Amino acid sequence: MGARVDHLVWVVAQLRLHCPWTRALTHEQLTEYLVEEAYEAVEAIETGADEDTLRSELGDVLFQVVLHSAIAQDRGAFAMEDVAEAITAKMLRRNPHVFTPDGALRPPDELREITVEQLERQWESIKAAEKAAASSAPPAAPPSCAPGPAPEGSGQSGEGTVVETPGEDRPGQTRAADAALADLLASLPAHLPALAAAGKAVDRAARREPNPLPAPTQTPDHLAEALADEAALGEALFALVRHARAAGLDPERALRRRLRGPGPDPAR
Repeated sequence: MGARVDHLVWVVAQLRLHCPWTRALTHEQLTEYLVEEAYEAVEAIETGADEDTLRSELGDVLFQVVLHSAIAQDRGAFAMEDVAEAITAKMLRRNPHVFTPDGALRPPDELREITVEQLERQWESIKAAEKAAASSAPPAAPPSCAPGPAPEGSGQSGEGTVVETPGEDRPGQTRAADAALADLLASLPAHLPALAAAGKAVDRAARREPNPLPAPTQTPDHLAEALADEAALGEALFALVRHARAAGLDPERALRRRLRGPGPDPAR
């Protein structure tokens, strides 16, 4: 496998040297293709595509990684080897139940069974340690969906279907929930779609003890049918998108603003 990946790295390097179009590409110009190729791989998985199709789609994703690495190498930043080294170090660090601190496989008598719940707690602990270690680094730009301060008494939505009555006098809980949501979103990719970001934030909150987001209220009757399964949920979401577009609203932007925190809508 190493020789084949090395050959791909060499091919991309030659394209950067001898193909004017490839040589002119930048990270910014390629972002849409990176997202597109990832979504096509997801589609192949979700639609049960044959193995050749999945292999091809994963190859397209790998090409994007190699190409971005080549662009970075040309400016003296990092190379494909550095990308592989970084992700390897992360996997070793985040799986201490399998690997020793120096990266070796643990002896058979130490490779014990571990439950999913234990792994999740371990993962949260390791992430917290990584966050603490990175706290001394210069602050990065906030994620595009990171929430800002919310006005008191504003509605909150968290895990499941959380509905609070507008105007309800719960400013302390509102601010705490927004702060918790900001913390959950801070570790997510800045350009993650709002729906995916919301789902990941809810999942991460559920792994914390206690869950920092407000407890979900009872599911309203008109949503119960939509939550029967993913097919029903998909139909309901699509219908909501259609109604939103007919009303001149952008569903993605609306959810992104909700994740940032309730506030005035400059688009209306």
